[in-house]
Amino acid sequence: MTRQPDAPRHIVASGADAETVVRRLARDGWTVRAGFALPDPSWDVTSARLVLHGRIADRENLQLAVLAAARGAGIVAVCDAETPVGRALVDDLSRLGTVHLGPGGQPNTTEPGEAVADLVPEQRALLDRLAAGDTIAAAAAAEFLSLRTANRRIAEARALFGVRTTREAVLAYLRQRRTPE
Repeated sequence: MTRQPDAPRHIVASGADAETVVRRLARDGWTVRAGFALPDPSWDVTSARLVLHGRIADRENLQLAVLAAARGAGIVAVCDAETPVGRALVDDLSRLGTVHLGPGGQPNTTEPGEAVADLVPEQRALLDRLAAGDTIAAAAAAEFLSLRTANRRIAEARALFGVRTTREAVLAYLRQRRTPE
């Protein structure tokens, strides 16, 4: 059985960017439809090579887009990734696989081990202590950092891993640290 390639997941800032991505996907053989409601009653639509596109401005469209992606459809969403809805969209789609931000198709995820390699020693030490069960305050004190600096370093690590919570950053750190190079 031949493995189907992952369905594309793109989040772009404008309708023009979406049009660029949609045209490229159509040239690559994907069937393109506006809106995020799936026309196919079967659960798995991966083999249909279907890409849905449109604007995500509210939770309802967000849920439709994530459900379609979970069922195997490609997504091209026009959404500001810095809004609460945009961050939720990036987070939810990232759980399914790589999400490309912008029309250039740059993924927001890193290869296993890359984010860990980009951490500064302070961040590694803090994440190690958090993984061992320390609070941020205790980890900061043990590393001779102010609480404010520790919080900044951890926030930078969260951004590097592409996650919203410190717990998710610690889990991503542990997962990537254990990945063989």
